[in-house]
Amino acid sequence: MTKILIVGGVAGGASAAARARRLSEDAEIIMFERGEFVSFANCGLPYHIGGDIQDRSKLLLQTPESFLARFNVDVRVMNEVVNINRNEKTVTVKNLLDGNEYTERYDFLLLSPGAGPIVPPIPGVKNPLTYSLRNIPDMDRILQTIETNNVEHATVVGGGFIGLEMMEAFHQRGIKTTLLELADQVMTPVDKEMAGFAHAEIRDHGIDLRLGIALSGVEYVPETHIASFESGESTEHQHISGHLNLSLSNSESLETDLLIMAIGVRPETTLASEAGLKIGELGGIWTTPSMQTSDPAIYAVGDAIEEADFVTGNQTIVPLAGPANRQGRMAADNMLGRNESYQGTQGTAICKIFDLAIAATGKNEKQLKRDGVDYEKVYVHTASHASYYPGAEIVSFKMLFDPKSGKIFGAQAAGKDGVDKRIDIMAVAQRAGMTVEQLQHLELTYAPPYGSAKDVINQAAFVANNIIKGDATPIHFDEIDNLTDDQVLLDVRNPGELENGGYIEGTLNIPVDELRQRMHELPKDKEIVIYCQVGLRGNVAYRQLVNNGFKARNLIGGYRTYKFAKM
Repeated sequence: MTKILIVGGVAGGASAAARARRLSEDAEIIMFERGEFVSFANCGLPYHIGGDIQDRSKLLLQTPESFLARFNVDVRVMNEVVNINRNEKTVTVKNLLDGNEYTERYDFLLLSPGAGPIVPPIPGVKNPLTYSLRNIPDMDRILQTIETNNVEHATVVGGGFIGLEMMEAFHQRGIKTTLLELADQVMTPVDKEMAGFAHAEIRDHGIDLRLGIALSGVEYVPETHIASFESGESTEHQHISGHLNLSLSNSESLETDLLIMAIGVRPETTLASEAGLKIGELGGIWTTPSMQTSDPAIYAVGDAIEEADFVTGNQTIVPLAGPANRQGRMAADNMLGRNESYQGTQGTAICKIFDLAIAATGKNEKQLKRDGVDYEKVYVHTASHASYYPGAEIVSFKMLFDPKSGKIFGAQAAGKDGVDKRIDIMAVAQRAGMTVEQLQHLELTYAPPYGSAKDVINQAAFVANNIIKGDATPIHFDEIDNLTDDQVLLDVRNPGELENGGYIEGTLNIPVDELRQRMHELPKDKEIVIYCQVGLRGNVAYRQLVNNGFKARNLIGGYRTYKFAKM
């Protein structure tokens, strides 16, 4: 009989336990969880705090009792594995309720300890009003503080997924909120110009967004309240509350009632490291494509591991639930005699920011620059479905690709409708090895309420292939502020658009529909840099000019991309 021990009972561990049982009715499966809960929806925690998920029990996907009943898995909560003896193939387990320790032997051991929140050594950060959000007890403590401390203002440090979700949760509860982010943008999986759409949405909702600013110190100021309660006889109860004085890196200060540290997470590798398992260069547990560690009898999955990047093949750490669940399933397969290989992580992710969705898959431009990869990029801003049908919203879409082979490196999108659909399609196309040339031929569903005859992705592919074939010469938003005297900036929008929507300084304005008649106003000895609102009319103007002997370039993504890059 095969004996499988699993350390960690959330995404990867729970998936592995269920899969192992489906494959073998004979295997003995024990799952250890040092916390109080297993198989809980940790991605749903901020949404319960904000009130979108009102019933707390909905977050509890399984209990030890339900796991035993359905999968015959022995789930031991409040039991922490504190040591691995690889030679004896045993683990030492500490019962956190009574402090007793015991050992269990294994044939296979799966490590799924997850990742812990990063809390830098900021003076005063350890206090009763500062929290991270990793599990249900964390969530309960945050809610209790909101209810007992009369929280009127909250501060969130970190503009990643959890930070953004907590920001929105506080806003929904009517709590004034400050968001601090050390970088010059939130949500680092997307590039800065795409994050600009998130910045605008955040500020439009009254959030105090402060970019490029770090938390440098915290002072806890307690307040003591004496409250009396009547339950048969009068008693006094002392309730401690208070506020925090925050010191910021720009020498400013901020008073707040609640502080959430959401800077990021770090792989939990203590157990693996102490057991002598190989730790990768990025700080995660090293694994093979079969999810084995450096010890063939020990597997590891989820946020604690390093895995292969799908695009580059290099090692990466991507703490997302989707990869963790797939890895857990594969580890169970391989422990029970199958031969499955993990095919790499694309990092496909999406985040809700009030009414906006922002999503990405594959590599972003920052990563491609860092790795010295030659790339090109295109932007399109077009309707989520037929613009004449009610409810259409603009999808702002960025695609990164190899300018020679057309290989898809990555994609990003922002908008209020249809963002998940486009990024999911791009994730599939990338995994299937499609090129931007092939994207032109995608046949996607079309009816006015759902899409367009030329989808966002088709249009991005058209622009990309124009560049590859030499039918378009691009210029990008980050080059516009550094034009030379040998270049002329031409805005081909209508004058009213410039007055109402803004324009780039130093622009000459000739509407595209007047360009043929007014072409003589442009110098042929200079390069004409064309822009319109989103790039479409700019391309029409570009073709007119180059077909008449002018040297020109078109601003890809138009003024909309340029404007939001400044947000």
